[in-house]
Amino acid sequence: MKSKPCFEEISGFNDRWLIIAGLPIASVLVSLLLFGDAYQRLDYSFMAVCIPMSLVYTTVFWFGMRWIYSELKWRHPSNHAIGKRVLGVFLSFVVLFFSVDIVLHRLFKALGIGHGGEPNSIVKFIASLILCALIITLYEAISFYVQLQRTVAEKEQLARQNVESQLEGLRNQVNPHFLFNSLNTLAYLIPEDPDRAVRFLQQMSNVYRYVLESRDSKIIPLSKELEFLDAYIFLLKERFGDNLQVKIRDLEGKSNFAIVPLSLQMLFENVIKHNIMSVEKPLTIEVFVENGHLVIRNNLQKKNQVMDSTGVGLQNIRDRYRMITDKQVEVIASQQYFTVALPILEVNEN
Repeated sequence: MKSKPCFEEISGFNDRWLIIAGLPIASVLVSLLLFGDAYQRLDYSFMAVCIPMSLVYTTVFWFGMRWIYSELKWRHPSNHAIGKRVLGVFLSFVVLFFSVDIVLHRLFKALGIGHGGEPNSIVKFIASLILCALIITLYEAISFYVQLQRTVAEKEQLARQNVESQLEGLRNQVNPHFLFNSLNTLAYLIPEDPDRAVRFLQQMSNVYRYVLESRDSKIIPLSKELEFLDAYIFLLKERFGDNLQVKIRDLEGKSNFAIVPLSLQMLFENVIKHNIMSVEKPLTIEVFVENGHLVIRNNLQKKNQVMDSTGVGLQNIRDRYRMITDKQVEVIASQQYFTVALPILEVNEN
């Protein structure tokens, strides 16, 4: 049979400070409920006895209900089983009450406290019931709160892992499709223009080196991303020629700006995937800064037949920004343009 875990493992929290703070407060409340008349009469000799007695009474009930709570929580841990725990607590309370009442009655007699000082059974039952309800409510509420916080933290952790997993997948996806097209272009250039082929290979090397270097980065300087983008655009221009127009403006002197890595590559890839381009209808992509955002805008020339967009790339960018800032990624689609505005993160230059 599996051994019973400790109280902290069952409840989810350490109740040491709850006991230290709660016992004196509960003891005062019990004392007022059981011996209110003595306080009104200011019977100090009686109060000198009843206050320690209420502390003993409260301590016995506290640790008794604490043990009962841990037993029931261990046997019925689910939140859906709270009804069973409540019923078990009430039945256990009745047994505990009469057991403690007998002992307390004998202690009163041994200390010479007569019937005039000892409260009647109804008052004792009500006071004990209030005390036990307070104790169990505190433990259940704190346990539920701790469990809720832990569940939220676990969900956030899973969400982060999922985002990182998606990002890793997308980074790896840069390799097969783009590599295949780049190698085809390189194979064409080698016999036609060896010098251009060498430049193409150098820029291709820069692209993949950046992918590897930025793999573990949460954010990256905008200047670094733009250097990568230059190399990436060079490869695209060799493939598409004047069918693709890229306009980058107003990005000088932004050394303290940063964005999430590979976001521009993902957005460029998305634009090319979903739009037609030709000499008569060149596809134009603009990159500029506006209102604290890095704006990537293209003229809409949607392909007639294109696979349905999964939105994974754009959602991945949104999720990665959500992990590091409250600023939102803005997406605006009109009849003429498709625009994505990435929040610019300002970081220390060093």
